[in-house]
Amino acid sequence: MEVTEVPVLIVGGGGCGLSASLFLSDHGVGHVLVERHAATSILPKAHYINQRTMEIFRQHGLYDTVVERAATPGQYGRVRWQTTLAGDGPLDRRVIHEMDAFGGGATTEVYAADGPVLPIKLPQLRLEPILRRQAEERNPGRVLFSHELVSFADEGDRVVAEIRDRDSGEVTRIAAQYVIAADGGRTLGPRLGVQMQGVTKMAEVTTAYFTADLSAWWHDGTLITWFMNPYRPDLNSALLEMGPTWGRQCEEWGLTFALGDVDRSDDAAIADRMREVLGLPDLDLTVHKVSHWMVEGVLADRYRAGRVLIVGDAAHRQPPTTGLGLNGGIQDVHNLAWKLAAVVAGRADDSLLDTYEAERRPIGRRNVEWGLASWFHHRTMTEAALGLGPHVPPQRRPSAFTQYFETSAVGEVTRARAAEIFGTHRAECQAHDLEIGFAYEQGALVPDGTEPPHRSPMGDVHHPTTRPGHRLPHAWIERDGRRLSTHDLVGSSNGFALITGPVGTPWAEAAEEVAAKFSVPITVARIGPGAEYADGGWADVREIADDGAVLVRPDNHVAWRSMGAAENPAGVLAQVMSEVLEQGAADKP
Repeated sequence: MEVTEVPVLIVGGGGCGLSASLFLSDHGVGHVLVERHAATSILPKAHYINQRTMEIFRQHGLYDTVVERAATPGQYGRVRWQTTLAGDGPLDRRVIHEMDAFGGGATTEVYAADGPVLPIKLPQLRLEPILRRQAEERNPGRVLFSHELVSFADEGDRVVAEIRDRDSGEVTRIAAQYVIAADGGRTLGPRLGVQMQGVTKMAEVTTAYFTADLSAWWHDGTLITWFMNPYRPDLNSALLEMGPTWGRQCEEWGLTFALGDVDRSDDAAIADRMREVLGLPDLDLTVHKVSHWMVEGVLADRYRAGRVLIVGDAAHRQPPTTGLGLNGGIQDVHNLAWKLAAVVAGRADDSLLDTYEAERRPIGRRNVEWGLASWFHHRTMTEAALGLGPHVPPQRRPSAFTQYFETSAVGEVTRARAAEIFGTHRAECQAHDLEIGFAYEQGALVPDGTEPPHRSPMGDVHHPTTRPGHRLPHAWIERDGRRLSTHDLVGSSNGFALITGPVGTPWAEAAEEVAAKFSVPITVARIGPGAEYADGGWADVREIADDGAVLVRPDNHVAWRSMGAAENPAGVLAQVMSEVLEQGAADKP
């Protein structure tokens, strides 16, 4: 059987696998992607694309295409708690509480100051076709849907996989130097003995994706609305716009609700249950898909197994709270792609790939733990805010809501107390630092011995820093009349950037020498008065002197910094690059 040789094989064509393909194409790494399904996701699933992920999409030329179909923070940037969607009773359709969220409202200015782009809302079923088209354009003929992995063997210096075309039945062989397991943990991880550790089967959840006209009842402007039914807690639910039009004219929706004793195989009964939950017994709706899924918080015991790198849902799965699933997976492969490019090209030793686990697994653990904590907190917060809970008998429930909405002094203090409790939800919906402030403490970087900036326990206050391991602070700069972000300096390929001040010429000269020695592109930017780049805010976040330097990796994380000048800048920078690339390229001519 003929064998196709390729540097990288990607198994899985969801949002994570397709992103990996895009990033590898931009880094010039040959690869094949195989996906067992014939098409991209038919479920909305992830729908919030956070600021860090949008920065990554911008870096790789995807921002305009993605944002064209998305809702912007001005269209979704609130979360709301409401009694019911419909009804004419005194407790129906009442807004309990709402707050700015996910880069919307009062948070927009904060998010905009810390990044070149804002987050968006775009369900996975609309995002993945965009990623697939782009991946196919950048890697023609090698993004293969309806193809599944049937066997796998690690031969030491390569991996050999048998791939079946599910349409024709034909089996082909692919030999790859490395494999990216973006298969959700269905195939490669279990075969390699990777263990998912954590909390499983916490709760079963039903989500329905459907079409209906809800314009007469819907409030515009929310990412998600939680309904707290004042009469029956079993009718509590969450409703989300799924587009393609945003606002009250939205055509498609996602409803998360309790199925109760309804037979999950009875489509008509499920539709009737949805009408009951929505309080619209005569609603004309079309159900596209109903999914039943388990809430869990699990982390792979390792992110690398030989020549296989584990990413996305195959590495970490957590509740959807805070939106850390798909975003975390895309950030996984963004971290991995430039390292694979360096290793495949011979610029770095294979050990550089070990830094993928060293860097991303602690972030995966943090995301799982945060998602679990947010899930449990959200379930108790709403009941506590309204004075509900297991100690309150069912017949008392309507009177608790009535008291909440009273114009009396008691109603006022009830709402004031509730507002403080609801305010704790900012750890989920205003977790700005959680989204962009994560840092790598060890890996492909050279620590400088400084302490990390203080991090808000609620994850809502971000402190930009050039400390090694952190995301490069965004600042606007200008060159030849063109406005750029500091993030634009590394570009979409596998190059580094060296940022220095107006008197940092020795560092700039050293970068040219080191770039030639290591065969690594390094963009040099001197920023400040009299330099080629005009400073539009870099001085406020750089944390180095005018003669200092910051080395930025291709994924826009800081690899190293010098607070000031050095006696032998070329020697210092060469040693740094050697350490970042795990020594393997240190002896290259």
